[in-house]
Amino acid sequence: MEINELKERIAALKAEKNAVILAHNYQRAEVQDVADFVGDSLELSQQAAKTNAEVIVFCGVHFMAETAAIICPEKKVLLPDLAAGCRMADMVTPEDLEAVKQQFPQALVVCYVNSSAAVKAVSDVCCTSANAVRVVEALGDQEILFIPDQYLGEYVREVTGKQVILWPGFCPTHVAIRREEILKLKALYPDAPVVVHPECPREVRELADAVLSTGGICRYAREKDFETLIVGTEVGILHRLRKENPGKRFIPASKKAVCPNMKRITLEKIVRALETLQPEVIVPEEIRLKAHRALERMFVLTGRDTSKTPDSLPSSPNAPVSGA
Repeated sequence: MEINELKERIAALKAEKNAVILAHNYQRAEVQDVADFVGDSLELSQQAAKTNAEVIVFCGVHFMAETAAIICPEKKVLLPDLAAGCRMADMVTPEDLEAVKQQFPQALVVCYVNSSAAVKAVSDVCCTSANAVRVVEALGDQEILFIPDQYLGEYVREVTGKQVILWPGFCPTHVAIRREEILKLKALYPDAPVVVHPECPREVRELADAVLSTGGICRYAREKDFETLIVGTEVGILHRLRKENPGKRFIPASKKAVCPNMKRITLEKIVRALETLQPEVIVPEEIRLKAHRALERMFVLTGRDTSKTPDSLPSSPNAPVSGA
């Protein structure tokens, strides 16, 4: 099919199956364009929970679909390509975590949402890249074991001054962003601010005007006055930034910052998932309940109103939400 035919087929199937389509900020441009909501992984799951849709098509990676299944147990969650995993999430297993917890029995495990449901289930509290600092600050003087991203954990330790034990995980896409590349771009665009994701190494974060989650980068782009912005995260976000801010220029900090797993989902795979209602992502109930408790503790610690999800926006102003 041609791209317009695929889009029409997706719209028809979405209505037929009472489905909502979620796309992470790093997805292909055409995938973002057919989604009902585009945003950060957790906010997307919360948006889906507020709809009457019976089916969630999550265009992201496996742990994101699991999070949707944790938060929306009454809905069928589809991941159009089950091979869309996360290398960072794979850097921690429940077994390895339990072993390390024995070495630090006094430490609370703060688990970045970029992790499997099984790892969340053996953690004390979850966090996002946007609220990790607030979560750790809310835990007072408690020793923290932060998993799995060492660079986000390092950033949290720098900002809070807390005792944070780092897990040796990392995002291969964000470590591909190099200090030297940003220095060259700053020389080319001396008036351009630099924003980077906290998953970037310290030497990159030190060059930034702001260290922000993907949702934070989108807000910065909307609210700040600039002509050009250097963006240090996965390049897929540039589509949303340019779409929402047509009068501004966005430059990738590195053209190498491409997550291959985020690009696995295509319009053809979305059509197939809606036609077959497969592949489905199922989280066993025992794990789901334990993982859900870790997420709920995050909301309690941050005092967040979970009915509001400003970082997750409709993919277009008039985009309908199936069943809503």
